[in-house]
Amino acid sequence: MNLMGKFTIGIDIGTTGTKIVLFDVDLGIVGQANREASQFSPQPGYSEADPSQWLVNAVDSIREVVASAHARPEDVIAIATSGMVPAVIPVDNNGAPLRRAILQNDARAVEEVGHLTSLLSAVDLVSLTGSALTQQSVAPTAAWLMSHEPDIWTQTSHLVGSYDWVLMALGAEPHVERNWALESGLFTLESEQLTEVLQATGLDSSLLPPVYSPGQRVGTLSAAAAERTGLATGTPLIVGGADHVLSAFAAGVESEGDCLVKLGGAGDILVASDRPIVDSRIYLDAHPIPGRWLPNGCMATSGSLVRWYQSVIGGEKLDILDQEAAGRSAAEVLCLPYFLGEKSPIHDADLRGAFVGLHLGHTRADLYRSVLEGIAFGFRHHAEVFREIGIHLDRVIITNGGSKSTLWKQIHAEVLGTELIPIMNHPGASLGAALVAAVGVGAISDWAEAKKFLSFGPPVIPEPSRVKTYEAAYNEWRELDLAITPISHSISRRTRT
Repeated sequence: MNLMGKFTIGIDIGTTGTKIVLFDVDLGIVGQANREASQFSPQPGYSEADPSQWLVNAVDSIREVVASAHARPEDVIAIATSGMVPAVIPVDNNGAPLRRAILQNDARAVEEVGHLTSLLSAVDLVSLTGSALTQQSVAPTAAWLMSHEPDIWTQTSHLVGSYDWVLMALGAEPHVERNWALESGLFTLESEQLTEVLQATGLDSSLLPPVYSPGQRVGTLSAAAAERTGLATGTPLIVGGADHVLSAFAAGVESEGDCLVKLGGAGDILVASDRPIVDSRIYLDAHPIPGRWLPNGCMATSGSLVRWYQSVIGGEKLDILDQEAAGRSAAEVLCLPYFLGEKSPIHDADLRGAFVGLHLGHTRADLYRSVLEGIAFGFRHHAEVFREIGIHLDRVIITNGGSKSTLWKQIHAEVLGTELIPIMNHPGASLGAALVAAVGVGAISDWAEAKKFLSFGPPVIPEPSRVKTYEAAYNEWRELDLAITPISHSISRRTRT
């Protein structure tokens, strides 16, 4: 028997997988699908993905969720996308990718960052764009493409992001979402192209498509995409948003001081604010709700580092590793999680990862625990930066794949020294995209209605003795970072190709 209702689809293009939800605008989530995505690192610091794999994942997952829910294709009233930001995809006149996507945690454009930083030294990029020029900025990546892949560059019609490209492949017009524009460093807080950066880079303004905000309509499902997905031609395509932004929105981060710790492939921490707050150490994104903002930080690795460690030791299941690590002492081994350099708050692509404090009595469980702790220390570093610039963390929510680990949640509560509120059965950005799609076509009348679909678990309470242990270990971790940085830089220079 077919479900009778109105549905939206939210697609999340992640570093390690593609997630989709089928959302009933009255009942909530009625279907989910998840397909793995490959990440490529052909050289140290490189991070790439294949857009065609994203599209295949999206198409197959749409068919799966619609069929499994016995929903009628014509009752799917809108589609929106979300994803990592600011990934960079050069596309040709037909919107076809000219190479693999260069992801936001890619660190290849070190020399270009230095060169553009010198050229733009008189421009207050933080005040204009909300963030400093870093390895995440699109301008250095564009400069790298011009220099190293000129054949690709001469064919490039537009530079677009991950989730914007998937929506374009389904039939949307060329565009970039507002937070891709913000985090790219190529646009101002008002979404206007920043001429000084374009000129310094040698980037033609025509390569940047129009900027749209979450909830705006940018086309309809093409006949070809309808045939592939099994949906109806003409289904509205709605601009979604950056994965961390829509995860925060879907997790109920709305009032000033609400905070989200997001344990995805990268590590995100976002705080709601009623005003734009800029600082060179962090990023600034626009909340989907007009007039609100999300100061935030993003670490280059989080779940991706956990998966790397898992693969190095032979693919042992994570729940087994959790059980082993839970029985080991806190912070006996310190891990610097800079295996792809680091984004905020350090912004140093030449950092490298490290394990320190090992002896022959340590096991894989100690190393695994140190990986979890090292990422938590990175979140604490951000929390300290937020407090320094006057941002208070009043209510801390934790979500995404890593939050399924009871151990990792407990470690975060104790490293941060605060109670954490876990989201239950929460798909994150894919739900956020589905909610935005519903708002975009008027099926949900108000942004605040998203809260009614939330379910929270019991709070995670920090254990006081381990809070003290982690307090001391965090201070050592910060000193370790400073001590090892010169060696990391030396190794990075020596091994750079």
